[in-house]
Amino acid sequence: MSLTTLIHPTAVIYPGADLHPSVKVGPYAVIGEKVKIGAETEIGAHVILDGHTEIGSHNRIFPGAAIGLETQDLKYDGSMSQVKIGNNNRIREYVTINRATHAGEATLIGDNNLLMAYVHVAHNCVIGDQVIIANSVALAGHVEVESNAVIGGMLGVHQFVHIGCYAMVGGMSRVDRDVPPYMVVEGHPCRVRGLNKVGLRRSGIAEIGNGKVLRELKQAYRLLYRSQESFEIALAKLDQFTSEQTCHLRDFLHASQQPGRRGSLPGHRGGTADSPED
Repeated sequence: MSLTTLIHPTAVIYPGADLHPSVKVGPYAVIGEKVKIGAETEIGAHVILDGHTEIGSHNRIFPGAAIGLETQDLKYDGSMSQVKIGNNNRIREYVTINRATHAGEATLIGDNNLLMAYVHVAHNCVIGDQVIIANSVALAGHVEVESNAVIGGMLGVHQFVHIGCYAMVGGMSRVDRDVPPYMVVEGHPCRVRGLNKVGLRRSGIAEIGNGKVLRELKQAYRLLYRSQESFEIALAKLDQFTSEQTCHLRDFLHASQQPGRRGSLPGHRGGTADSPED
């Protein structure tokens, strides 16, 4: 099959664009001169790809998406910033992904992610692998989402917030602080509600070490969000645990307390949470 049969005649592709011969481009798509697209990626109708944008292989970008346009950050001065997207992503209708603010910086999206319709990814965001972001989610600038997180629909995430791996964020929440890994959070304002046991079981983490990891995470959750201990003392007690996952939870929470960070979402202290971990 020739290249011309894979590109609709109404598509506008600037001469400098670098498209693998297997890329498919739908009607009225516009691809800028500094865009690079890998093998077997499909670009839907009316998609706009602009700026210094690199897109890997086997992605599907659905109609109306706009990727690589300049950031909405008023500090942007026209510098050469980037968007870099990995492989096997599904980017649904009318998703917007802005390039970074300053020269040499990039908005980064990994592999095997699903961004549902009307998701906005602002400048300098970093999204890991196998992340699911539901419809109409807005990520402000410099948000980081670790791998395997799930973000429910119609919510906003404050700038500089970090969302931990295997976290689940309930829909229509207001996320203004860091979301600890492995936790379920929701609310307005958002609070830690429990351990993401369903996600841990689906991923196989709950079975590691004959259930040792799950037991440790349950104990850590109770210390942090259900005990009478202060949060600082509870966090220090996580040093007793040895699993990779519990150590990551501890290190994530320590990092959240550092100057310049948002801090982590609270729970309901002293055994009053509406949690399934009783």
